[in-house]
Amino acid sequence: KVPDQVRAGLTARGEDPGVVDQILALDARRRQAVTERDRLRARHKEVSRQMGQALARAHQEPSASLQAEALREEARALSQRIADLEQEARRLEAEMEGLLLTVPNLPRPDVPVGPDASGNRIVRTWGEPKAFPFSPLPHWELGERLGILDMERGASLAGSRFYVLKGLGARLQRALISWFLDVHTREHGYTEVYLPYLVRSTVLVGAGVLPKFGDNLYRDAEEDLWLIPTAEVPLTSLFRDEILPPGSLPRYYVAHTPCFRREKAAAGRDVRGIKRVHQFEKVECYKFCEPSASDQELERLVADVEDLLQRLGLAYRVVLLCTGDMGFQSAKTYDLEVWAPGSGEWLEVSSCSTCADFQARRANIRYRPAEGARPEYVHTLNGSGLALPRTIAAILENYQQEDGAVAVPEPLRPYMGVARIEPAQ
Repeated sequence: KVPDQVRAGLTARGEDPGVVDQILALDARRRQAVTERDRLRARHKEVSRQMGQALARAHQEPSASLQAEALREEARALSQRIADLEQEARRLEAEMEGLLLTVPNLPRPDVPVGPDASGNRIVRTWGEPKAFPFSPLPHWELGERLGILDMERGASLAGSRFYVLKGLGARLQRALISWFLDVHTREHGYTEVYLPYLVRSTVLVGAGVLPKFGDNLYRDAEEDLWLIPTAEVPLTSLFRDEILPPGSLPRYYVAHTPCFRREKAAAGRDVRGIKRVHQFEKVECYKFCEPSASDQELERLVADVEDLLQRLGLAYRVVLLCTGDMGFQSAKTYDLEVWAPGSGEWLEVSSCSTCADFQARRANIRYRPAEGARPEYVHTLNGSGLALPRTIAAILENYQQEDGAVAVPEPLRPYMGVARIEPAQ
């Protein structure tokens, strides 16, 4: 039954279900090797016993010495065969585990089936796309005219898809980060954490990033440390190999980190401006909860993100991703997309997912439902609250004025110290 469910889930995601048969075949061979090893171990034990008895009789029965020598040879051959079988079992298990790490999470039953983004479903919208009495500019033109965004110098420093924020542009990013963290910690119930920006390979495996997405990461090979692609990665392993005590769930965490991605998958896409870059800032929300609360916690996570967008006055839509467009780790995902009038497109500023127990199994994170109860795997959830580049792009494009200035959204003015970003002189 379970293999059939996995095959169906992989097929729905557009993945090859044949990997299930490969894993089952490897497991059967591993079990066969282990069974044979255990049988030979029992035989080795019996041979050792008989050899001891023969040696004890050898001074009285000359033939016993010959028997003992024959048993010794058999024991030696058995030891070698047992060692070979143990090595074979370890090799098969490693190969099986390697294949298992390539299998994505299975979609929840309420996730729409579809091959790609065309199968996504708009759940709801908020606000109306802003109408302008003039032709709105895209953020890369606005940023240059305001003197707050410098794509050319970013490229000269680090290559394409890097940028420099200057003056009120840098202050706008800092204001957004501070405001996001304040709202999440003071009103939404999250605990702020500061995290390493470099992590070990095992941490990326636990989060479901390695081995699948190694080509999209930056790595220090000498130290075997990887620059994080998102705070989700270290947040997942906060309780790696731990058993959380009864009554300690749910746990909510929020962290601001830079994110580093090679973005190889972006080839061929429109990458103008700061929509798809190699280094950016993000505030990430993360939850550990009991399985029974997973669906409710996902809806609450989405509501926390919507709260920010509504306060910023940005028209947005909530999109339920289909099976073919979900992330590798996700069992169900909502994208929150903001309308950008200058670019003329919807920009994803947050992706909120439940990973069910997928990450918890890889990172071995469990909890006890009650004292003395058997440990169970937690459920993990994550969501951007929010990602900075596209949020900045949306603010610039939605709040641009006919005189070339950009109004600062009301919640950010205490953090910015100004109400407008004026054009550069």
